[in-house]
Amino acid sequence: MVDGGIVKVDKTEFTECFRTVWTTPYIAKLALAAGIGGLLFGYDTGVISGALLYIREDFEVVDKKTWMQETIVSMAVAGAIVGAGVGGWLNDRFGRKPSILLADVLFFIGAMVMAFAPTPSVIILGRIFVGFGVGMASMTAPLYISEASPARIRGSLVSMNALLITGGQFMSYLINLAFTKTPGTWRWMLGVAGVPAFIQFFLMLMLPESPRWLYRHNRVEEAEAILRKVYPEDEVGQEIEQLKQSVENERAEEEFVGKDLTSKLKRAFGDRIFRRGLIAGITVQVAQQFVGINTVLYYSPTIVQFAGFASKSTAMALSLVTSGLNAIGSIVSMFFR
Repeated sequence: MVDGGIVKVDKTEFTECFRTVWTTPYIAKLALAAGIGGLLFGYDTGVISGALLYIREDFEVVDKKTWMQETIVSMAVAGAIVGAGVGGWLNDRFGRKPSILLADVLFFIGAMVMAFAPTPSVIILGRIFVGFGVGMASMTAPLYISEASPARIRGSLVSMNALLITGGQFMSYLINLAFTKTPGTWRWMLGVAGVPAFIQFFLMLMLPESPRWLYRHNRVEEAEAILRKVYPEDEVGQEIEQLKQSVENERAEEEFVGKDLTSKLKRAFGDRIFRRGLIAGITVQVAQQFVGINTVLYYSPTIVQFAGFASKSTAMALSLVTSGLNAIGSIVSMFFR
């Protein structure tokens, strides 16, 4: 808000983003490859809602015991918590690229385990593997995009990753609907997640490590070579100098605060400005969860059935409205960052 008015939408960065991606194949490949992680994240969030209807049909124990249904849904979330925690350490220790590759392997294993699961227990195991992948991807993909993309369009590309998450949710409902008449319905729904993971794995093999991570680990020549692919020749020198200064400032901060997690937390909560920002960020995330959108996405077709629409295909078709509005909301929010 400015003087009681509404800030005008600034489309300049997005125009520049589309122009740069269109004219620079390397950046387009980078954005697409890393962005698939967001697509996988969203797909996993939405796909279980439709698959659960048919899992209940095949396994009597799942149909009769609500806690079993909740376990199948929530184990991916539990795995994501662990994956996000471990992913932060893996990012710093081994790099962004290996972390994304590992997330893809976990996604693929989880998808295949669920697709061929003979019992509900094996489905739960597959959900845990997928959760590990979701957690690692949610930590790593935005980080990799932000560090490997040009500064002038960095915000837009990271926003695109968020859009792909909601796009993946919408796609999962479409795929659920497409497989409603196919034998082994829920196996196909859950197994399809292995396809984008497989594609991303091989695309990432052709991409380099994050230049920032390379610079921090004294692989300066490799970092500079990547920056020369991302930036025009007349901007490379300035970007290299800025990266050098940023890394040196970060190292100086670590020497002052300490590298271990305890020291960093003490620093965060000990400084009034950091503490206020941290509390505000955590509060927003917690409030977002209490809104209940995840519950709606995980159980949308079931909720529609409880509302009186007995047909599974009808329930999933109506659920498209929820995921579609979610995706539209993401698009609108990108213009008011």
